[in-house]
Amino acid sequence: MFFYLVRRITTAIGMLFLVSVTTFGIFFLVPKATGTDPAVLFTGKTADARAVEGIRIKLGLGDPIWLQYWHFIKGIFVGRDFNSGPDVTHCSAPCFGYSFKTDQEVWGLLISRLPVTLSLALGAAVIWLLVGTLAGSISALRKGTMLDRTVMILALAGVSLPIYFTGLIAQLLFVHKLEWFPPIGYVDFLDSPGEWAMNLILPWITLAMLYAAQYARMTRGAMLDTLGEDYVRTARAKGLRERKVIGKHAMRSVMTPVITIFGLDLGGLLGGAILTEGVFSLHGLGKEAIQAIGSFDLPVIMGVTLFGAFFIVVANLAVDLLYAVIDPRVKLS
Repeated sequence: MFFYLVRRITTAIGMLFLVSVTTFGIFFLVPKATGTDPAVLFTGKTADARAVEGIRIKLGLGDPIWLQYWHFIKGIFVGRDFNSGPDVTHCSAPCFGYSFKTDQEVWGLLISRLPVTLSLALGAAVIWLLVGTLAGSISALRKGTMLDRTVMILALAGVSLPIYFTGLIAQLLFVHKLEWFPPIGYVDFLDSPGEWAMNLILPWITLAMLYAAQYARMTRGAMLDTLGEDYVRTARAKGLRERKVIGKHAMRSVMTPVITIFGLDLGGLLGGAILTEGVFSLHGLGKEAIQAIGSFDLPVIMGVTLFGAFFIVVANLAVDLLYAVIDPRVKLS
């Protein structure tokens, strides 16, 4: 287990390194290729040439690209100084630079938006994992019945309906017409756990509907395949109760592909649930990324991209380690 963990962590670090190189190259070379000066983006088009040159020196934009990347990586781990003559600005680690539009530290900006995205993603993930796997398992065990067909029809509808449609309809009905929920707005959990949950119930359910439908179909298919395996028939032939056959033997195999996709989905959402945050006006990482793209705020775009990559890599690592716990037939190698 120790050597497996070391290999997986090394691989994860290598993946993050490649992502950082690719992201840095795209967001700092593309502007040059398109004739856009990052220093002008920082100062604004109305700034004079002297101010633009000062920012170019301060950000090190005149340095070779490899040296700029080294300063960027160094800033993440040990901090970085931005020098412009006598003016020295220290950015503490982890330093992702400063927003071109607000001059705010990117790390502080991301951390301030993370609780919103974290609350939305984790709450929705619990709902869709429980509902999706339960519905898919019941549907498989009742194959061909009216219940099975009903679950699959609902799953098909859930997959087909876009998140911006279901989100707007949910707000129209339950917030404005029935007034069951207050107008959506994020409340910090530490300030009021009750209001925090009440404001996130609709976003949770709306986001979970899409994923629960996918997980129900996936779980149903995996369960039907597993029920035809020899070891399941052997367990039944030994006289084991159906509950034990399904719960102890079949579900372990079924959960392996489910956990794989769950890790990717959750990791991706932690990088920003863009549509859901936009529909419900929740200012998390996803909405911050959209605003940064619209204003061409390169440091913020890079920060959100690396944040998302980090969550996906960590989620994959956690999934690999969970394999051996869920299914003992899986060997760590």
